[in-house]
Amino acid sequence: MIHAVKKARRAHRKAIEQLYEDVCTVYEYRAIKDKKTKLTSKKETAVLEEIPCKLSFESLDVAGSSGNAAEKKISVKLFISPDVTIKAGSKIVVTHMGETTAYCSSGEPGKFTTHQEIKLELFERWA
Repeated sequence: MIHAVKKARRAHRKAIEQLYEDVCTVYEYRAIKDKKTKLTSKKETAVLEEIPCKLSFESLDVAGSSGNAAEKKISVKLFISPDVTIKAGSKIVVTHMGETTAYCSSGEPGKFTTHQEIKLELFERWA
């Protein structure tokens, strides 16, 4: 029974990963020590590069500020291998259909045995 479940999970993961048409590079804002000056400063550092992934877009109806008019808002989610670790607040630059956009992860990922899902927001600046 356990063997059958593991086999099904492997097949499910393989099917999901076949949908990964996009690639991403993940950046963290880290303290880096300059070897010459011995001074430490924060710099954007790539921690993962060219990782296969899949962007998913969902349209949401959100109540407008006037209370009666609804507006459309896009929710963006990244599907990626469960083997990679992406910290909350990381900058994630995704190339989707030839267009590159910078996002930030808006929280902890939803981790599953076959994939993980990370809600994204447009990247504005490092906090």
